[in-house]
Amino acid sequence: MLMLRAAAHCGRWTAVNQIIRKNSDMAEFREIFSKARHIAVITGAGVSAESGVPTIRGAEGRWRTWKTQDLATPECFSRHPSRVWEFYQYRRELTLNAPPSAAHRAIAECETRLSRQGRSLVVITQNIDELHQRAGSRHVLEVHGNLFQTRCLSCGDVEINHKSPICPSLEGKGSPDPDAPDALIPVKDLPRCDENGCDGLLRPHVIWFGETLDSQILTKVEKELETCDLCLVVGTSSVVYPAAMFGPQVAARGVPVAEFNTKTTANTPRFKFHFPGRCAETLPEALARHESEVI
Repeated sequence: MLMLRAAAHCGRWTAVNQIIRKNSDMAEFREIFSKARHIAVITGAGVSAESGVPTIRGAEGRWRTWKTQDLATPECFSRHPSRVWEFYQYRRELTLNAPPSAAHRAIAECETRLSRQGRSLVVITQNIDELHQRAGSRHVLEVHGNLFQTRCLSCGDVEINHKSPICPSLEGKGSPDPDAPDALIPVKDLPRCDENGCDGLLRPHVIWFGETLDSQILTKVEKELETCDLCLVVGTSSVVYPAAMFGPQVAARGVPVAEFNTKTTANTPRFKFHFPGRCAETLPEALARHESEVI
């Protein structure tokens, strides 16, 4: 009995110590935040998951009977363009109806507020859903492309496209139900390019598995990582490269990096801070106006 009481007592103290540590870490982070002039925020799927957008990986990473990372490839699009467009029609409609989360809004509000103080915040995101922009973020670098842009396979033209549905043949298509049959839409009826009568087949302007990242975007990202004096890594499992090395790259310069995630990751030991929990709960506190800020 005494041992059980001692264990319970120890458990309570462990929990209390964890709360104290978390609070002291947040206080230290907030002090660093108050002095930072150029903040880089690296975001991943966890931020959008809190808006109801399922992640590509993990337990939710399936559509019908397929793993989504098997659909998001140039090979699958070449063999099954109708199936892939059904999948992206589903993702587009889901995202169009998803509200930005409290984490998206906290980042956008912080960027606006800091800009009035001559400070800056840039979002470097692995997400393709435009939720950062819809929340009000203006300085966003999309590492993996944009779900609401298309690229023509014939002429290469890239266009913004928020049509719902993206073409008549995809109306009502894309159900994730495992029993839903493929629509088998003829290629001629899939999204087509209307640039100067081109009529080439369109594809989502996103980076698929097996494709290289846009070198121009990477150059901009590198510049931001080389000049930031505070970095936040938010809602990413840090398993997709090269984005997984963005945070460690900053930490290697001696710059404070804070990780906000529900779980620790392989990169957690490299960072100065780790704040566990939902980003929608931890980030608003972290990025709120500091008492030293001049409104």
